[in-house]
Amino acid sequence: MMELKFRKASTHDVGLIAQLADSIWRKHYITIITIEQIEFMLATMYSAESLLKQMNEGHVFTIIYDNEKAIGYISLSTKDEWNYFLHKFYVDNNEQGKGIGSKLLEYILKELANAESIELTVNRKNYKAINFYFKNGFVIKDVADFDIGNGYFMNDFV
Repeated sequence: MMELKFRKASTHDVGLIAQLADSIWRKHYITIITIEQIEFMLATMYSAESLLKQMNEGHVFTIIYDNEKAIGYISLSTKDEWNYFLHKFYVDNNEQGKGIGSKLLEYILKELANAESIELTVNRKNYKAINFYFKNGFVIKDVADFDIGNGYFMNDFV
């Protein structure tokens, strides 16, 4: 039986978050972007050092557990008093389709009950995630291409 728990991460958790990112990204994004871009993004945005820097810049990470096993994480930051940015929303590929993403979104909405808006970016070819966000009331505000270096771009909906 599923027993979900949400725990705010500390700087001591960056290794665990990096491991989750590595596992999730290699399975999920392989049909969306090249393995070279996955490797580059993991090294520059999801390494323990990079995650620690993000925490120090005010990103709040929460790890989701099922029966004591870490199965995903989120990262949020404040844009201003009433508006937030959801940087990361990841659930292990083997755990998807079980309603965990919906429970995680419920957790976020409860945590940010007074928010006027929650903004995020999602790769334009990440159809599974796009459908999830649409189903949960998110809308496309913009289309953006972010140069992340080394000749790679994040081609996203905002």
